[in-house]
Amino acid sequence: MTRRGSGAAGSTTRSERRSARRARRQDLKPDGTRRSVVWRMRRVFYAAGLLFVLGVAGAGYLFTQVPLPAEDPPLVQTSFFCASDVTTGCNADNSIAQLSGAVDRISVTYDELPPVLVQAVLAAEDRTFYDHGGVDPVGIVRALWANLRSDSVQQGGSTITQQYVKNVYLSQERTVTRKVKEAALAVKLERELPKQEILTRYLNTIYFGRGAYGVEAASRTYFGKPVSGLTLTEAAYLAGLIRSPETADAQLPAGDPKAGTNRATATQRRNSVLKAMVETGDITQAQYDIAAAAGWDDVLPRADRRNFGHVAHPEWGTEYYVEYVRHWLATPKAEGGDGFSDAEVFGGGLRVYTTLDMDDQGAASHAVTSTLDQPDDPAAALVSIDDQGAVRAMVGGRDYNGDTPYAKVNLAVGAEGGGAGRQPGSSFKVFTLTEAMNQGIPLNKTYNAPSTITIPKADNGGPWKVGNYADAGLGTLDLVQATMKSSNTAYAQLMMDVGPQNVAALAHRMGIRSELDPVPALTLGTSEVSVLDMASAYSTLADGGEHIDPYVVTKVTDAAGNILYQHDVTREKVLDDDVVQKVSYALNQVVEGGTATGAKIAQPAAGKTGTTENYRDAWFAGFTCKLTTAVWMGYPEENRFMKSVHGKSVTGGTFPATIWRKYMTDATKGLDSCPFPKPALAPYAGPTPSVTSPAASSSSTSTSEAPASSTTVAPTTTTTRPSTTTTRPSSSTTSTALAAPAAGPP
Repeated sequence: MTRRGSGAAGSTTRSERRSARRARRQDLKPDGTRRSVVWRMRRVFYAAGLLFVLGVAGAGYLFTQVPLPAEDPPLVQTSFFCASDVTTGCNADNSIAQLSGAVDRISVTYDELPPVLVQAVLAAEDRTFYDHGGVDPVGIVRALWANLRSDSVQQGGSTITQQYVKNVYLSQERTVTRKVKEAALAVKLERELPKQEILTRYLNTIYFGRGAYGVEAASRTYFGKPVSGLTLTEAAYLAGLIRSPETADAQLPAGDPKAGTNRATATQRRNSVLKAMVETGDITQAQYDIAAAAGWDDVLPRADRRNFGHVAHPEWGTEYYVEYVRHWLATPKAEGGDGFSDAEVFGGGLRVYTTLDMDDQGAASHAVTSTLDQPDDPAAALVSIDDQGAVRAMVGGRDYNGDTPYAKVNLAVGAEGGGAGRQPGSSFKVFTLTEAMNQGIPLNKTYNAPSTITIPKADNGGPWKVGNYADAGLGTLDLVQATMKSSNTAYAQLMMDVGPQNVAALAHRMGIRSELDPVPALTLGTSEVSVLDMASAYSTLADGGEHIDPYVVTKVTDAAGNILYQHDVTREKVLDDDVVQKVSYALNQVVEGGTATGAKIAQPAAGKTGTTENYRDAWFAGFTCKLTTAVWMGYPEENRFMKSVHGKSVTGGTFPATIWRKYMTDATKGLDSCPFPKPALAPYAGPTPSVTSPAASSSSTSTSEAPASSTTVAPTTTTTRPSTTTTRPSSSTTSTALAAPAAGPP
């Protein structure tokens, strides 16, 4: 009985324990009444408290340990190129080109921001900007409630300061740690900078679509005007773009399938900003009604930015010049450039002051296009350099944006422009003549100039056969006459007298930078040169024997005006005054009565024609004492010859001389003129020259020039570019320009 009773008592105890456990699970007190909410939620409160303590500790750590960077990283900004008429304050309004890569940005100051834009941005993005300390808890709750009611993201909880911190200092990752860091840095930034500075930095940083970063670039991209000129409607549209610009472009091309939805989104965004401005009291309801009803004609159609942004007068070939300047800026200093990185050139906010004279550039372009006015005409290149070495004009091709394989090849600058040089023909004879004067050979020294001559062992140990144009015998010529008539047979003998090595060395000192093969045929123009180098070398004569390296940039500054590069003109005396006088006189006679009478202008000029074999290349390079210009003409394609251009075969005395004359007539207006007087010459008492071929049977007085063949093998070109970009065909024969009979081409 006792055990049974004990069992019963034990059973009751277990039942009570089960009831107690059940009561606890049901949050009941021992008397069966329900416990309080606090009791029932005690575990939740404990967890929340623990998280709060951990959060406060973590935030405290971040606020005290996360440093505010000492300075902002540099903003990528658009670089501007200006022509020579702009000497200070180069900017978007007076530039000839804008280099921005993928980032188009022009930073502005707070004073340049119109109040209506500030109001629109604050109304849309951060209404309490001037009241909070970097983080706005009320704004976060308000944005959360608005988004929950609309079941979409209609408002953001981040302040403008937080957005700026995220864009500049942090990544775009969506993590709690990043948000805490963002808040911590925003608070710190507010303690360091005034509100206006933070707002200005923010508006210079954010992306507005179409490659435009910052409000200034955006205003110019969408409306074609500076930010200071924005209207209410335009300011509201830009403010509405901040959230997601690529989905609200109001002027996509008509054929774009997203054009309709983007236009609708743009309308909704703009009107949303306008409504917010009514709520903040910045505008009235009447102003809202007018602005909201506006169309989209004020927004420029979206277009892909090509090459260098907006380029002044691309029809004048300005893009070739701009690309050459860009190439020079990025070329290492050891190679003759200034060593700016691509990031600096395209995004460093550089202000590049160039030597380009837009009036001269227009005149150069007109001279070329008015002379070569047929679709299938050859190409032409022109470079003009003043007496200080500044490149004032450069025509490098027909159409930089064309679809031909050579469209972007700058034919004026050789390898630096993506191609190679061209053979200069008889225009190279000037260096042989100059070296002869250096060596004391007088201008009145004479040579027999038969139709052909053969010089033993001159061609790599073999005979060198040279002929005048059409096998014309020109009799006995002094060096002035030989230059006027461009006699190959006379100049071949002169070359043997002065030495090819000496001529090559002198040409380099005068300004030719390409490799020159020091063989006798060099005097006939067998090595390749660029138009720029020929203009540079001839300018040494124009500048009284001083060689001045040509340059295209006078100075470079950063966006704040600090000078990063300043060009210093350097001069090297390479020719004596009497040498310059003699050579210049001989070249003046070429223009006055020789092969280049088509180049005559209203003031004294000097120069030399050149034409290569089969009429592949034609040249005229010449100068006054203030301006030197070289002109080349030919087809970029291989194996195309100028045997019938406007019905005639092209020599240096035809179209190139005409182009030179047209350009120099305009470009020399207002420039001083200088005579080329005949030097005093003592009678020549040297030995009578002899040649290995019969004397000429006639003494034609021709003043025209055309090519003829030679058995000399032309040297192969040496360039730094791949062969696929070479702009001229190789030749296995001497490329030269010869004196022609009177009935020959002009």
